[in-house]
Amino acid sequence: MMPLSTQSNFADPDSAYRQIVEAHRGLNDAQSVALDAALVLVLANHIGDADVLREAIALAKRRLPESPAR
Repeated sequence: MMPLSTQSNFADPDSAYRQIVEAHRGLNDAQSVALDAALVLVLANHIGDADVLREAIALAKRRLPESPAR
């Protein structure tokens, strides 16, 4: 099993961020959500390790903002 890398692996992280932001330009909310879902599936397949995916999902869930109280 390869460990989940949480350090930046990009030579230019700002460029990578801009690519993601630009990919959403001109999309409506539904298209933006669909793009994110497709990108997650493509990258999860690229990783190809269920344990790493499980760890990444857990990390992402911990980073979600709290729901506002009603």
